[in-house]
Amino acid sequence: MTDTSAITAAMQAIQTDADAASHGINAEEWDRLITRLTRHPNLVELGIYSVMWSEHCSYKSSRRHLSKFPTTGERVIQGPGENAGVVDIGDNQAVIFKMESHNHPSYIEPYQGAATGVGGILRDVFTMGARPIALVNALRFGSPDHPKTRSLVAGVVAGIGGYGNCVGVPTVAGETEFDEGYNGNILVNAMAIGLADQDRIFYARGATPGNPIFYVGSKTGRDGIHGATMASAEFSEGDEEKRPTVQVGDPFTEKLLIEACLELMETDAIQAIQDMGAAGLTSSSVEMADSGGVNGEGIGVTIDLDKVPQRETGMTAYEIMLSESQERMLMVLKPGKIDVAKAVFDKYDLDAEVIGETTDTGHLTLLQHGEVVCDIPVAPLAEDAPNYDRPWIEPPKRAPLDMSKYDEPEDYAQILLKLMSCPNMASKRWIWEQYDRHVMGDTVDSSQSMGDAAIVRIHGTPKAIAVTSDCNPHYVAADPYEGGKQAVAEAYRNLSAVGATPIAITDNLNFGNPEKPDTMGYIVKAIEGMAEACRVLDFPVVSGNVSLYNETDGVAIPPTPVCGGVGLIEDVAKTATLKGAQPGDVLILIGETKGHIGASLYAREILGLKGEALGPPPPVDLEVEKRNGDFVRMLIEQGLVNAVHDVSDGGIACAAAEMGMSAGLGWISYFPTEASLHFGENQSSYLVAIDHDRILQIEAMVGEAGCRWCGVYAEIGGKEFVWKDQPNVVSPILREFRIPLSRLREAHEGWLPRYMGKVD
Repeated sequence: MTDTSAITAAMQAIQTDADAASHGINAEEWDRLITRLTRHPNLVELGIYSVMWSEHCSYKSSRRHLSKFPTTGERVIQGPGENAGVVDIGDNQAVIFKMESHNHPSYIEPYQGAATGVGGILRDVFTMGARPIALVNALRFGSPDHPKTRSLVAGVVAGIGGYGNCVGVPTVAGETEFDEGYNGNILVNAMAIGLADQDRIFYARGATPGNPIFYVGSKTGRDGIHGATMASAEFSEGDEEKRPTVQVGDPFTEKLLIEACLELMETDAIQAIQDMGAAGLTSSSVEMADSGGVNGEGIGVTIDLDKVPQRETGMTAYEIMLSESQERMLMVLKPGKIDVAKAVFDKYDLDAEVIGETTDTGHLTLLQHGEVVCDIPVAPLAEDAPNYDRPWIEPPKRAPLDMSKYDEPEDYAQILLKLMSCPNMASKRWIWEQYDRHVMGDTVDSSQSMGDAAIVRIHGTPKAIAVTSDCNPHYVAADPYEGGKQAVAEAYRNLSAVGATPIAITDNLNFGNPEKPDTMGYIVKAIEGMAEACRVLDFPVVSGNVSLYNETDGVAIPPTPVCGGVGLIEDVAKTATLKGAQPGDVLILIGETKGHIGASLYAREILGLKGEALGPPPPVDLEVEKRNGDFVRMLIEQGLVNAVHDVSDGGIACAAAEMGMSAGLGWISYFPTEASLHFGENQSSYLVAIDHDRILQIEAMVGEAGCRWCGVYAEIGGKEFVWKDQPNVVSPILREFRIPLSRLREAHEGWLPRYMGKVD
């Protein structure tokens, strides 16, 4: 029999500075805590402070810099500060979306870490009244030859597919990269997009005193305790022992929870709602209390923990409040709606209990076994969380790459073959074929198979949304300001390439330890670069996540500020993909060929350069980016192009090869054979496939739009990729380089299956 008096006494035990340190609270924060509380906390209270003041929940190292982002715009209904961002897509409809990380859990337990990352981001979206319609993931793994990489890839991919496929939401876009910088700390960033009516959007804010607090979903267990704290600390070798902190997901329960919540939202029973994500019942109750009240002045909550559905016996108040068990939600119901809410959740066979009520005290009060085990003011937990101005060092500038030191390639075909089959350019078909991309029946095009961005139809309308995920960590490492700009610009470009008007982004800022001034410098400058791009491109940030302390034994990951972009297509019939080129078409380049090789795939894979030797990234001219994007969208809208692809990793040659393989056609290029022109990664550029007879028309339109172009890159046709080395129009052809389409395709699509075929 459980000794409740002993449990209560343990929960009420007064804590010391040594206890605080064991909970990740430093001396300065401990002084702040006891000053605000005017006493020492007990164990439950200390646990609550430790998670609410953790980096993961409070953003204490990044909050002041995140304020630099533009967060409003013509289409923005809700920016950062809620469960997810909300944008207007017309016709009283809204798209609700967010991206979050599950990095540390996915390294420790890849299947469950990735699966619960998907489940958590789905809850952020349907909590606000949106039916999820698409999932996106951005994955970074260590070097392919690292002993853990293969099993981590297998586990993460299985977790994403296992959860998303079972819950019935299509995974339509994403990115997967390999780099030794992620050997000890992989990145798993998950994004969800949902659709809602603008007059049926629900928020965590707005609860008023005197109403019932309603717990719904799965029972609370001991899984995930201290998950938020774990995500706010560095790794060390052997941290696999932290597996008890990784949550366990159940996608079938999540599906029931989605349907039950959306059904209840039709009854006008909910006053406020919050999912139980990081820090579980603690964060959900505190955040609703802090944002409650008629004017957001805050309210109090009282919870009887004995009424919380529990799947394990003898759980303490500390465990119940810090558990991160999945598939759980917290609601504040309107007066007289308890029976209505219970009936809905009984229908779906989900736990649903009134566990407390809102108050006017401004305190979080918890009872267990008839005793008060926590009584603390809400405001210090939220508003008074530390907000550090961390010292930072301006990242060093790299010297330009001197290409005169390197010989021109002897065979361009072999260069293309090597680039297209290297781990980061090789097809990720093995991954995305494990995801259900077409469930729900509205996926028009998935970015994994055919385009720069995925296209998802808005059911029953001619509209669609486009979604993409982008970041080049090599650019950010070389120059975080330019790299931050480029991450946003790349998302803008990918959306434009399918004919979508870019409307807003969510971000996932993945960095190392912010307490190190050099790391903090990368955080600050990357945010500033992203913010500048968002301003110029009218591409506001409406939601996001910051994941810091991504380090193992003091070695940080490459700086990886991922940008998840969403665009609107008014008429889904007026779109483009990279697969539509026809025999006889020509590929023309909208943009300039400045031949920038610094920080490029060519520099890494062909020249074998690393670190400082890679040089600076390509500069991003945001005005040109906007002008070229507007022009390409206009060409698509007028039906003047057969295919479009933005120029990014591997330069024009790799972009052209992807277009050719997608169309099942080769091409012949007479472009001057200079490596920097073919493989340089200049920004603001698009390859466009057009009918040969439209060359003069497009040339005139380019001039009228104030854009630049570089003429015809290649002529589409045949089953080979061919370069004819012709220095000028009057000189004879000096050399030819050619590679069969079939050989390039086999190399491009074969690397990952061969690599993963070694999984035991």
